[in-house]
Amino acid sequence: MSALQDLRVLVVENDEMSAALLQMQLVHSGALVVGLAASVAEALRLLEESSPDVALLDYRLAHNETSEPVAAALAARRVPFVLATGMAAEQLPVAMRSGVLLIKPYLSAELSKALVRAVGRSSANA
Repeated sequence: MSALQDLRVLVVENDEMSAALLQMQLVHSGALVVGLAASVAEALRLLEESSPDVALLDYRLAHNETSEPVAAALAARRVPFVLATGMAAEQLPVAMRSGVLLIKPYLSAELSKALVRAVGRSSANA
């Protein structure tokens, strides 16, 4: 059984191709993708509706948005997140550093490990 088996994941990614690939990777690993969001508004709506166990956030979204408001909402609900970005940790706003950083490009195995680490970190702090 996969470490991601039945893990409920919210994916926030504005690139449709990347979102589709992420969904395939996650489902192949046993996770349940509870929603794909391309914008902050969509992500916040899905967060309310889906109660994910963990979220995977792209930092830069379309229309000059960032996923910072989503990270804040996740933190308020104590939902861990993985931040997938090409940026270095010191370039990120402080609020984003509470997530597990996953540097692009990454392999499926690295994605799985980051999600497991985020959920484990959250459980340890509970």
